[in-house]
Amino acid sequence: MTTRRLFFDAALLPEGWAQDVALDVAAGTISAVESGAVPDGRERISGVALPGLPNLHSHTFQRGMAGLAETRGMQGDSFWTWRQVMYGFLERLTPEDVQAIAAFAMMEMLEAGFTALAEFHYLHHDPAGRAYANPAELCTRIAAAAAVTGMGLTLLPVLYSQGGFGGAPATAGQRRFVNSIDSYARLLEGAAAAVAPLEDAVLGSAPHSLRAVTPDALRALIAAAPPGPVHIHVAEQTREVEDCLAWSGQRPVAWLLSHTPVDPSWCMVHATHMNAVEIQGVAAAGAVVGLCPITEANLGDGVFAGPAFLAAGGRFGMGSDSNVEITAPGELRLFEYSQRLVHRARNVLALGTGPSTGRSLYDGALAGGAQALGRRIGRIALGSRADIVVLDRTHPDMAAVSGDRWLDAYIFTAGHAAINEVMVGGRTVVSGGRHHARDVITRGYIAAMRRLIA
Repeated sequence: MTTRRLFFDAALLPEGWAQDVALDVAAGTISAVESGAVPDGRERISGVALPGLPNLHSHTFQRGMAGLAETRGMQGDSFWTWRQVMYGFLERLTPEDVQAIAAFAMMEMLEAGFTALAEFHYLHHDPAGRAYANPAELCTRIAAAAAVTGMGLTLLPVLYSQGGFGGAPATAGQRRFVNSIDSYARLLEGAAAAVAPLEDAVLGSAPHSLRAVTPDALRALIAAAPPGPVHIHVAEQTREVEDCLAWSGQRPVAWLLSHTPVDPSWCMVHATHMNAVEIQGVAAAGAVVGLCPITEANLGDGVFAGPAFLAAGGRFGMGSDSNVEITAPGELRLFEYSQRLVHRARNVLALGTGPSTGRSLYDGALAGGAQALGRRIGRIALGSRADIVVLDRTHPDMAAVSGDRWLDAYIFTAGHAAINEVMVGGRTVVSGGRHHARDVITRGYIAAMRRLIA
């Protein structure tokens, strides 16, 4: 087993900032770490080393439709009209297209500071709604994209069993998503085989939403799913809350907390519209809330109750969701800026008086993201995966600052333009801000998009 011996000028360790950090990586995992070290013939990497940020929520295929739903309709536009555009985009997607688009999105994620991905994968069947000969064909395409790009993967095959609350039948636009419990079990078996060749991949499960699974199907999924993360969309839209109240007499998050064994393995994606009781319940359960500020803004979802949730001890992470724009620092920035607009204040999400807002955001998203992905990531520490983002200290916004100010400059000013190098499992996949396979991956993406949008 070959050990990669690295030396960083500065690094963010669990105990704080450190200078002259020596790091050993064996089989993708950090096997030794020492601050105040000497180079001693190590591979020296200039810059500021950060733990790579986990991306806890994405639908990679939606990267291909970014920008296609920005035309105003006659009756106004919302999440629900955007969804119709998405259904139309799916009508021509082939397995090859799914892989090409996923690889391009993952490449952009790596260049933009995300080093691990939870892919909430609900596209399963062919355009006519028929299962492929391998029910997990499209899961294998996601796994293949991860292998090509080097992205760390938590795959979340999605159960989608109905079209709306109360057992409403699926629509024609949803036919590529729908599975019974029995066919979902076969899908999970195929997904397990798809991720098996990947290094350190995790398989979880995902009931799509309360509007897309019946209570019986949700119970069956919980009973049959492999141990691992459980992710669900919940309370993203006010109409969803209203429809859930009409169906069950409870709000969506309240229904989940009272009918399912929500615990730290759960990730509540969006949870935009929670009341005070629900906020306390999610925080007490130890579940992670998966925030996707850029997509939530793009879709007009609303603004998450950030200060109240953090005050309750809530855990959060960041996702790129529809991938309309892919940027790890940008998601964190918009999370804070949306709170500033609502509360008409600054540094709203900083933890107490004095701490850097950038540091508070980054630390929170690292911990919550790692928990939601069910992997040993998000730390430059012994036993963790060596997923590292290296910022360029010579970047104009980075050159005159240090410590937490590096994070403030990265998140609020420079953005991912400050990224120089990215490692996943100790392997360098981005150098000079550019993915090593960018040219090949981009050609494949352009070819797919020219066919799809012709």
